[in-house]
Amino acid sequence: MTKTSSQQSDSGKKLRWWHDSVVYQIYPRSFNDSNGDGVGDIPGIIEKLDHIRDLGANVIWLSPVYKSPMNDNGYDISDYREIAPEFGTMADMEKLLFEADKRGIKIVMDLVVNHTSDQHPWFQESRSSKDNPKRDWYIWKDAKEDGSEPNNWESFFTPKAWKWDEETEQYYLHLFADEQPDLNWANPEVRNAVYDMMHFWLKKGLGGFRMDVINMIGKPSDFPDATIFDKGVAGWEHWANNMLCHQYLREMHEEVLQHYDVITVGETPFTSTLDGRFYSCPERKEISMIFQFEHVSIDREEHNAVKRPFDLVQYKSIMTKWQEDLHGNGWNSVYWSNHDQPRAVSRYGNDSDEYRKTSAKMLGTVLHMMSGTPYIYQGEELGMTNKHFNNIDEFNDLMAKFHYQKMMERNVAPEDAIAFLNDFSRDHARVPMHWDDSDNAGFTTGTPWLPINENFTKINAKENHEDEDSVYHYYRQLISLRKSENYGPAVVYGVHTLLDPQDAQIYAYIREHEGTKLLTLANFTGDTITRTYDYEVANTLLSNYGESISSLYELQLKPYEAAVLEIK
Repeated sequence: MTKTSSQQSDSGKKLRWWHDSVVYQIYPRSFNDSNGDGVGDIPGIIEKLDHIRDLGANVIWLSPVYKSPMNDNGYDISDYREIAPEFGTMADMEKLLFEADKRGIKIVMDLVVNHTSDQHPWFQESRSSKDNPKRDWYIWKDAKEDGSEPNNWESFFTPKAWKWDEETEQYYLHLFADEQPDLNWANPEVRNAVYDMMHFWLKKGLGGFRMDVINMIGKPSDFPDATIFDKGVAGWEHWANNMLCHQYLREMHEEVLQHYDVITVGETPFTSTLDGRFYSCPERKEISMIFQFEHVSIDREEHNAVKRPFDLVQYKSIMTKWQEDLHGNGWNSVYWSNHDQPRAVSRYGNDSDEYRKTSAKMLGTVLHMMSGTPYIYQGEELGMTNKHFNNIDEFNDLMAKFHYQKMMERNVAPEDAIAFLNDFSRDHARVPMHWDDSDNAGFTTGTPWLPINENFTKINAKENHEDEDSVYHYYRQLISLRKSENYGPAVVYGVHTLLDPQDAQIYAYIREHEGTKLLTLANFTGDTITRTYDYEVANTLLSNYGESISSLYELQLKPYEAAVLEIK
């Protein structure tokens, strides 16, 4: 039996209000446009809160709505205490908090504090002169003797992580776009300014923060050269998951977070399960849970733009490791997709007319029966699919354009480069939400900022609401099961046991807690597969084919079939 900690209940009693929560992520620009300018906004979100409430999600993760020049669609913030005009006003934001609370929904905002926009007043002062009091709020370094960059670190969006400033004749560090300079967390004034800003929002009733690339805030004082180059972004071994980051997070908890009962979700690339325990073990007093990427990295070399076949055996191994290693020792986020990932049903399921709904339900079943906090990305609950782009000019995403440039430098054929981006571009998730089958999918009365997927007439919220067999209503059942009195504790706190680890077609695992045993079965293929499991079926709790399963002897699992069974 796994040792119980303050993250886990022997009695099944919920120990944190967010342990059985379900998070719904909204990408505001693409969710719902209330004023016809083609860009989603906060009043548009308020209009659709009932869609989220009725789904059963009780937390909304809101991607950035702060004031921004939008070089990276809001992840380049120029004022942390103002709302971007295209999204609305502070009054709109306060109304959203109020209306969400009326429906039992908490709002979690993105906390983007590894970097700011280069238009932020802090950076404008910092770059004005070497003597400015805010010069040390960012990371400035002299060139090497030959005029080159201070070290060989790379950026996610550009070949180099350093940008030369002609005015002051120094380089500044940017792990992302040139327009996103990194803050210097070694400066206590920077940290205090961030903590004051966090208090500002939490006092408004915010439900917490999703902390963008928070594991990158600790930079080593000697800025050594990178020596590991197999992860695509040189330098990560120095600026990801180091002890400085943990020190800053514990200080953040002391100064801010301990005073509020909120969720804190750390986006943490390059993490192991041990890192996950360091961040999310309650006794360490850092953050509530992490958002890691190991499981969404197995079918591609993201920064080398190479596609690999999806390997279910490898996927099961990764997910099982996270389920087992964090059980009783920390807390994980579980997800198929978000604003940085393509659509789940196109990537892992089958987005054909025949199997889209069935495979979307199958994927939801696998995810929502796991421990950790499940995330639903807008449109996932409708079974929305990837959009097809014809050329690089149709893409909006900075990362897509950078990857395309790198592929051209490697002499990849343009059609092969576009094919890769059609599989993995972040734009797939950012295509506007489908609300109905009217013009522009009911998203806007104007011209949408990113073209609508052409299949909106058959995949939209109105159709999902009206069809009792829809993906949306199946997700409602999954969430209801997770929160049920009889079975919820097994899902939230149960021990995880993977069955048949080497089975490349079927994903089968058991969740067990205080005598309740739940078996989740999922066929990841378009074929009928026969399997036998040595358990008795007590009850069929959920089936994406709507059928009851009475025996596990020579069980025939139909294409993309999934079921949750209570077993003896």
